[in-house]
Amino acid sequence: MNKPTNINDYTSVVEADKAHIWHHLSQHKRFETVDPLMIIEGKGLRVWNQAGREHLDAVSGGVWTVNVGYGRETIADAVRDQLVKMNFFGGTTGSIPGANFAEMLIAKMPGMSRVYYSNSGSEANEKAYKFVRQIAHQKYGGKKHKILYRERDYHGTTITALSSGGQDERRDLYGPYTPGFVSVPHCLEYRSQWGDVDDYGIRAANAIEEVILREGADTVGGLILEPVTAGGGVIVPPQGYWDRVQEICKKYDVLLIIDEVVCGMGRTGTWFGYQHYGVKPDIVTMAKGVASGYAAISCTVTTEEVFNEFKSDAADPLNYFRDISTFGGCTAGPAAAIENMRILEDENLLENTTKMGEYMLERLEELKAKHVLIGDVRGKGLFVGAELVSDRDTKEPVPESVAQAVVADCMKENAVIIGATNRSLKGFNNTLCFSPALIATKSDIDEIIHAVDGALTRVAAG
Repeated sequence: MNKPTNINDYTSVVEADKAHIWHHLSQHKRFETVDPLMIIEGKGLRVWNQAGREHLDAVSGGVWTVNVGYGRETIADAVRDQLVKMNFFGGTTGSIPGANFAEMLIAKMPGMSRVYYSNSGSEANEKAYKFVRQIAHQKYGGKKHKILYRERDYHGTTITALSSGGQDERRDLYGPYTPGFVSVPHCLEYRSQWGDVDDYGIRAANAIEEVILREGADTVGGLILEPVTAGGGVIVPPQGYWDRVQEICKKYDVLLIIDEVVCGMGRTGTWFGYQHYGVKPDIVTMAKGVASGYAAISCTVTTEEVFNEFKSDAADPLNYFRDISTFGGCTAGPAAAIENMRILEDENLLENTTKMGEYMLERLEELKAKHVLIGDVRGKGLFVGAELVSDRDTKEPVPESVAQAVVADCMKENAVIIGATNRSLKGFNNTLCFSPALIATKSDIDEIIHAVDGALTRVAAG
C-alpha cells in the first residue's frame, strides 16, 4: 500500500505532545526518554505513525471502534454538510439526522422503540442506571434500586460506571464507589468457578438468581451485562446462559440492560451481540461502532414500556427523565452514524464479519496446536481472543508482562497492532485481543496470524 501523503517533519508536534498531552492508560515516565506513538493517517485497516511507518491495525483504533475502517470520505462529507447546515442545539429539541438515525436504528432492533442520545459509552450506561433508579423511586418507593453487574465485564470509566465494573484493577484507587451495585459471577467456562459441571451456562446464570435472592428480589431493579465480555477476556457466554438469564429477569421484575458499546454495529456478525441469543432486553446501550469513531455519539435505547414510565403522571413535576447530555445535541454523531450504517449494509459487512471471524478462529486454533502458550481460543465474529497460559493442564495464566511482550513484538517486528487485557483483572491479564475492522480480508487475517506466530515463538524462546 502507498505511504500516506503530506509526510512532514513532525518533530515540533511530538515535542508539543510530550509537553502537554496526558495520554490515556499511560505511565508517562517513559516519555522522558522515548517519544509517544502518534498516529498521523489511516486508510482501510492501515495506519501510519509520525515516522511514516505503516501498521496493520487489528484492534480498530485501539479500543474496538473503527468498524468500517479509516479514510471513509462519505462519512466525512456527511458530517461536514450537516455541520454547515446545523451543528448543534440542545437535546430538548429534535434534529433531522437525530430523527432519521433513530428510525434506522430501531428498524434493526425489534422490540425496542426509543433512542436517547449522549456522547460516550460511560454516559450511555449512566443513563440506563438513572432509568432504573428513577423507576425504583416512582414505582417501588426507592427500594428496588440495586443494579447487578458481572465479574470481568466493563461498563465505563466514570465513578458510577466503575461502580458497576467487574474489573478490580480498573477500580483500584478510585473508591469509594456509588452504592447499590452488586456483582454476580462471570460465565467463562474455561475458568469454571464450580468445577466440572453439566450445563455450565445454566449454572452460571443460576448464580445470578442466587445473588438476587441473597440481596432480596424486592431490592434489585436492574442487571447489566455485555453480550460478549470484551476487555475482561473476550468471553462468549455458554449455551443456555442467555435463555436462563432472561427467565430470571422476568421472574423477579429486573430490567435487563445489554451493554453493546463494543459488540454493537456488526462487531459479532449481527447488528447487536444480543441478537445471537434471542434476548429481549429492556435497555440497550451502544457507542464505539455507531459512527466508527468519525464523530462522538452514544445511544441508550429502550422499549416503549420503559419509556412510558417517564410520562405516566403529567401532573407530577418530577415524572419525566430529568437529564440532559450537552453533546447529545450534536448533529455530527447521528449524521456520521447514518452513513456508517449505510456502509455496513451496502458492503455486506455483517456477512463478511461472520466469514472472516470464522476464518480467524480457525487460524488461531492452528496457532494453538503449535504454541503451548495458547490455552484457549474464543470469540464471535471479528471479536476474538486467545488466552495465554504457562501450563495447559493447570491453566496457570501467564504474567501480564508475557502477554504484553507478545503485543510489543507484533508491533516491533511486523508493525501489526494487537491488544491484550491489561491492568484489569488481578492475575488474569493474559488474553490477546483481536478486533480488526469489519472490512478485513483473509490476507489481513493471515498477516495478523503471521505476526502473532512469530511473536509467540520469540517470546517463548526469550
